[in-house]
Amino acid sequence: MVPLIIAGVLIVLVVFVILLYNGLVTKRNRVDEANAQIQVQLKRRHDLIPNLVNAVKGYMDFEKGVLTAVTEARANAIAAGAQGTAAQAQAENALSGTLRSLFAVVENYPQLKANENVLSLQEQLTTTENQISFSRQHLNATVLEYNNSLQVFPNVLIAGPLGFTKREFFAAEPEAAEVPVVNLG
Repeated sequence: MVPLIIAGVLIVLVVFVILLYNGLVTKRNRVDEANAQIQVQLKRRHDLIPNLVNAVKGYMDFEKGVLTAVTEARANAIAAGAQGTAAQAQAENALSGTLRSLFAVVENYPQLKANENVLSLQEQLTTTENQISFSRQHLNATVLEYNNSLQVFPNVLIAGPLGFTKREFFAAEPEAAEVPVVNLG
């Protein structure tokens, strides 16, 4: 009778550990999928930027510094992808800043504001920026859920020994923390 009780307890324990492990794997895979979705949107943005730069280049002869900054920020963002989430988020935030400055300069050129190609590229980039924002929110929510599952009892007892590690959030741009000021008069 005692061997049956011991065997029953061991079976329950093994099933419990298997269920915990499978739950952690599922959550880790959700984080990876959310990160992949952000990478798709970032690649789309990286692919659109050279087209936008080429479209405005002829009109902005004396604004070469802005175009150079956008091109360099794009190259840095692409390179940062291999350096981890924090480095990539920082580089992408810098790229967003240079794109904002490019759009501000474009506003000073009536012929650019009327150019259909530039308008289309701006709209595509704006749409992509929105998709990046939604993807960032989704990634951060899945990272939070995953990280929480690593730290709660009893998962904490098996997560570390089985190789599960905490993931980083995709940090928001510093400008996102600032409340915009609207002056209507």
